Amino acid sequence: MESKAQHSTSRFDAIKWLVVFVLIAAGVVGNQYYSAESVLYRVLALVALAVVATLVALQTDRGRRFAALLKEARVEIRKVVWPTRPELIQTTVIVVIFVLVVALLLWAMDSLISMLVSGVIG
Repeated sequence: MESKAQHSTSRFDAIKWLVVFVLIAAGVVGNQYYSAESVLYRVLALVALAVVATLVALQTDRGRRFAALLKEARVEIRKVVWPTRPELIQTTVIVVIFVLVVALLLWAMDSLISMLVSGVIG
């Protein structure tokens, strides 16, 4: 019985994605068509269409999986141990110094090779 419900859901998912596509296309075309209207009204209409398209997309199987992914990502972000301000400053200084040293080394190598090539060419 579950497989029939899953199959019928996926059959309607294509229709739901078509509705999402039509809503997005209507937003793009409507924004172009009503270009003379106030920007505020056009933005409000686009936001409303985006909300409706998102709600329709979240009713699909992929939409539900994407929403679950976002929830799991939020949980994982809360588990991250963020660096303290002194650690952040120390790491940033180390990276900047390392980049400057590598840039100087590359500049020196480029100058040396340039002098050697100009000495050979004349």
